[in-house]
Parts: sequence; structure tokens; C-alpha cells
Amino acid sequence: MAAETRVASRTGEAQVPFWFGQAMKTFSATPSDIEQRWYIVDAEGMVLGRLATEVARIIRGKHKPIFTPHMDTGDNVIVINASKVKVTGRKAEQKNYFRHTGYMGHERFTPYGTMIAKHPERVIEKAVYGMLPKTALGRQVLRRKLRVYAHAEHPHVAQQPTPLTFTKSEK
Repeated sequence: MAAETRVASRTGEAQVPFWFGQAMKTFSATPSDIEQRWYIVDAEGMVLGRLATEVARIIRGKHKPIFTPHMDTGDNVIVINASKVKVTGRKAEQKNYFRHTGYMGHERFTPYGTMIAKHPERVIEKAVYGMLPKTALGRQVLRRKLRVYAHAEHPHVAQQPTPLTFTKSEK
């Protein structure tokens, strides 16, 4: 393109196609644009990691066209039947959950079998929280959007959650 045409397109005098020389503005969601919904997911027979990635995507809001990284555009998710989630391979025997007491050398490891027997909801919570951003938005806002229950009963009937289904892996 000649220099005269570039100057003319900058000043608005040139007849150029509308897509040339005009940049689209990046959409940034405002609080009035955000509509948050409730979803319910049945974890029975689902693979833990595949379930956690889909739930984290919905909590974050990446399934919506108005996704904005610094805003809470996500939806609330209720996960039921957490005690019936599956893991693949030898993770049932080998997977450990780490925590630290705060004292030097005081690392505590809890095996997956113990965690799923005593606190099955924590297994899904830890998997999903590990996939959320480690920022103020992730810690303060997004973590509150996940509710996990070990069995099929939940107290969120008043929110009228929409059932959400994912393809179950055959492993």
C-alpha cells in the first residue's frame, strides 16, 4: 500500500474496506452483563480429572462468550455422588494428597483410598481447586462456586440447578 493511501486511511479520507485499518475493540464484561446460573453434575462413574477440568471450566466461565479473565463470569456447580468417582490406572493405590503442618519436615501425605473413604468431597474439591487460578479472584470468589456432596442429596433445590452431563470415559 502506498504512503498516500496509508495517510488517507488514517485521516478517514480513503475508501477502504471496513475491516482494513480498524481494530475491533476487545469485549470486557461488566457486572450488568454477567448472568450466573446453577448446574448440577452427577459424578457417579466419571473419571476424576476429566470431571474436574469440565467443572473448573464452568466455574471460571470459559464456556461463555462473555468470558473476561479478571471478572467472575462463571456459574455455580453442585457435584453429587462424589464417593462414586473413578480414577484410572494405579492411582487408587499410588495417589497421595499433600499437606504441611507448618513445622520443618512435617509433611503429611494422605492416600487416595483413605481420602475417598473418609472425605470423598475433598477429592473433587482438591482436583478442581488445583485447576482454578491462584489469584485473589480464584481464592476469594471462584472457590465459593463449587459445592460437593458425597451422596445424591443436596440442599440447593431452591436454586433450580440445570443438570449437566459430560461424556463418560470408558476406562
